[in-house]
Amino acid sequence: MVHIEVTRRHGDYGFEAADMNGHKVRLDTSPETGGENYGVRPMQMLLMGLGGCSGIDVLSILKKQRQAVRDCRIIIDGEREKGKEATLWVNIHMKFELKGRIDLQKAQRACELSIEKYCSVAATLMKAGCKLTWDVNVEHEE
Repeated sequence: MVHIEVTRRHGDYGFEAADMNGHKVRLDTSPETGGENYGVRPMQMLLMGLGGCSGIDVLSILKKQRQAVRDCRIIIDGEREKGKEATLWVNIHMKFELKGRIDLQKAQRACELSIEKYCSVAATLMKAGCKLTWDVNVEHEE
């Protein structure tokens, strides 16, 4: 079982979340809704989790395929519903930017496997009706 503790630490809405290992993250709402920019917005953190989860999958798959990944960056853009409460993510686009001695087809397949099979965050979002798209760019190095 996973255990997380979320405790108010700052102003009206500034929280600190901690996992069982002591890793901490600060959360807050926007100043427009009473926050003070103490931390990440919770819905933005969901996109960060998506990037981390999928990134781990992709790098693990490529490592097993003996691809030499020197650098990895994932750019995520998301759009939420308008005029509803709660406002869910409806469109998310992920751009995987990889550098190293990497075969483009293997990188594309690794991304596809992550999004469509292995990434639990992606599966959670898509089950909620989010359209999740992605592309990959490889800067090949000798």
